[in-house]
Amino acid sequence: MAGPSADEWIAACRRAVEVQKRIFDEHRGIEARTKYEGVGEGGDKTLVIDKLCEDAIFAELDALHSAGHEFTAISEERGTVSFGSGESPLVVVIDPIDGSLNARRTIPLHSVSIAVGEGPSMDDVTFGYVYEFGAGEEFLATREGAQLDEAEINAPQGDGLELVALEASKPERVVKAAEVLRDRAYRLRSPGSIAVDLCYVACGRFDGMMTTRPCRSVDAAAGQLIARVAGATVDFGGAPLNEAPLDLSARYDLAAARTESDLTILREAQKAVYA
Repeated sequence: MAGPSADEWIAACRRAVEVQKRIFDEHRGIEARTKYEGVGEGGDKTLVIDKLCEDAIFAELDALHSAGHEFTAISEERGTVSFGSGESPLVVVIDPIDGSLNARRTIPLHSVSIAVGEGPSMDDVTFGYVYEFGAGEEFLATREGAQLDEAEINAPQGDGLELVALEASKPERVVKAAEVLRDRAYRLRSPGSIAVDLCYVACGRFDGMMTTRPCRSVDAAAGQLIARVAGATVDFGGAPLNEAPLDLSARYDLAAARTESDLTILREAQKAVYA
């Protein structure tokens, strides 16, 4: 049996988002959201809200599997979970809350990121879904196009780094990157969600984004497709897309920009962080 259609994935994602909204409503305030439950497979301490949000997504995956679909899920908290025999090439890559620190501190910018791939690499991703809970915006893409709230989006043409997003932004790392970007970028922002940064590059809100330390596949898998389909250029530390695995253990120096020339500047700043 073929995997779920794009419409089926969208419907499942939207149902999970509605549950997640209720979870955030039920956990109001910093104290309520700063409760932990063990350590996830991604290596970070697991917030209770992280686990609850992941459960909402896995309930939808269980339903799709019950309908006859087989796939493997890769999720920040549970790790790798097979739905079926394990022989299907279909991979679902999940970050239940991208921007957990923002969510915990009640900063209204965090997202859910869900990607579907027909193989093991970033190049194999055919569906990407990111919902940003602060603004209530839905970004999604198939290989045919990218959308924001069902309207087509495209990364604007033209060089120039007026606004750049930095992630994983410890001060000592930012200083090194900022030195390279001096007089080459006008303003820096640190939103706190890699998935959202990539979507903002896709629709022209940011001219580029970069991480100042390696990120995980779950952070980037959906957003990178949205950005690429919209016309932006995405770089995984120089690795070709078909050699950038979706495994939870994978780590990437991620950068994205509207153009190759702007991306070259961001990669130079990224390399300076390690100098």
